Amino acid sequence: MELIGADHALYDVLRKPALPQYCDVRPRAIARCASADDVIEALAYARSTGLSVAPRGGGHCFAGRSSTTGLLLDLSALSAISVDGQRATIGGGARLADVYRGLEQYGLTIPAGCGPTVGIAGLTSGGGLGLLGRRYGLTCDRLVAATVVLADGTVFRCDAEQDADLFWALRGSGGGQFGVVTELTYAAVPSPAAIRFNLTWPRDRAADVIAAWQSWAPDAPDEMTASLSVTADVVRVFGACVRPDFGDLGSLGPQAELRDDLSWAELKSSFSEGDSDDRIQHSKSEFFQRSLARATVDQLLEAGCELNFTAMGGAYNRVPADATAFAHRAERFLLEHVSPGRDAVRRSWALAHPHASGHVYPNFPDPDLTDWATAYYGTNYPRLQKIKQTYDPGGVFHCPQTLGGSR
Repeated sequence: MELIGADHALYDVLRKPALPQYCDVRPRAIARCASADDVIEALAYARSTGLSVAPRGGGHCFAGRSSTTGLLLDLSALSAISVDGQRATIGGGARLADVYRGLEQYGLTIPAGCGPTVGIAGLTSGGGLGLLGRRYGLTCDRLVAATVVLADGTVFRCDAEQDADLFWALRGSGGGQFGVVTELTYAAVPSPAAIRFNLTWPRDRAADVIAAWQSWAPDAPDEMTASLSVTADVVRVFGACVRPDFGDLGSLGPQAELRDDLSWAELKSSFSEGDSDDRIQHSKSEFFQRSLARATVDQLLEAGCELNFTAMGGAYNRVPADATAFAHRAERFLLEHVSPGRDAVRRSWALAHPHASGHVYPNFPDPDLTDWATAYYGTNYPRLQKIKQTYDPGGVFHCPQTLGGSR
């Protein structure tokens, strides 16, 4: 383990997370960990000094949970990738761009997101949405084993047979709840041949596009994943498919761009090109089990936020709600409200909230939630509470809205 203090040349580089709103958080020290033994040593140091702990893979937590004024565990060196048949074992600090490139040479991939610097462990722990999700399920649905270092330095290798409760909890409870995940093994899937598509319309067609998307995208074939984004200037439906059949969207006259010349890794990276943005953006989101009425859509389009719709359905919803810690298995779509203005986000969210299911994606934590336990975990919350008490009885891995804390 390498311990880095505020006087180190790399301190400011390493302490800053991906989201700029948390760039002012200054840890007492940073522990750079390249192995499970390094993590054990770092946790021992935290115990001896009384410092709080925050593990970090990618640093994308919307609520800032991967930053701390205590000891920051930098896991980026835990990024090895190995393949044995269809099983892919990935270091807990690996980021998605490296994962896709590493698996591509074997003709494999896993269903996961597009953000190249998103950490694989955090994404998996909170569920994991992505372009292949409607076909193969959440990222956590493909997890078959994990190695976790608990607060006292004990190392657990858990799966469906060994420490099955911990394995269940790691699939959907959210990152950093029980220990530090140093390694994950997945049932990988074949890297698909797919068409990348991008359909655009002028902003004044937004209400019609949203109506057509809501009635089509959640029920489309599993091989079709179509997300919808409405900004101040443009409406965009984008994603990947095997066959470009866009239902009623095609009759709305989009400007269409289709590409079939990309590898899967290239296709994934193409959706994050030009995404570098140092602006502070706030967001709130919820799941929905029914379509929004036109009157509500019209109100949302006047609220001044970017609106991002993610289709659920398909394999996401063919897993029982209690099979993993991720409880949201009956949703049609996720709607995210985004703006530089926090109040604008809250107003937009409030317009849609009466029509939502009340469920929230654990990877999109919302500090405003009053009943966060039900929103994130539904009926799985009591079981998660018991597992938290078993594996982290001292509450070492804690933050606002954490398991084991007050509701």
